[in-house]
Amino acid sequence: MTEVLEIIKYTLPAIIVLIVSVVFIKQIVKNDQNRRNYEILTKNQQLITPVRLQAYERLTLLLERISPESLIMRVNKPNMTAKQLQSELLSTIRSEFDHNVSQQIYVTPQVWEMIKNARAKITQLVNGSAIRVKPDAPAIQLSKTILEDLMQIEKSPVSLALDALKAEVKHLY
Repeated sequence: MTEVLEIIKYTLPAIIVLIVSVVFIKQIVKNDQNRRNYEILTKNQQLITPVRLQAYERLTLLLERISPESLIMRVNKPNMTAKQLQSELLSTIRSEFDHNVSQQIYVTPQVWEMIKNARAKITQLVNGSAIRVKPDAPAIQLSKTILEDLMQIEKSPVSLALDALKAEVKHLY
């Protein structure tokens, strides 16, 4: 019996020291892993932030470039017919959008949906205005009709999408 007590007398403190050591080592490893994760997250943020801001800039440019006022000024050429202008406007909208479609990975789905909605509404505006103008009429007539129809809208779809984009940038930074 004394031999058992003698063994317990030496092993019990060793077991307690072992358990305490294991707990401390686990805590140290956990803290180290958390620190590494934080460093990785910080580095990723430093790398992604400029790219993400560039995406917001590109999407802002997209919206500005597909706004009817900007489109008409850029696309309208002398001696164009309404049908030619309509075709050129739709082609430009599609081209601008396709060029920037990859930027959607940097914005929330809600903002991307608003950008797609702006594109769709502008396309509808162009097509709806073109229906009311003879295809062989001068392009200036279609331009005037588009701008008049745009004025009837309380808030332009481009403005709504730009507001959402700006709000998201402010929320992130």
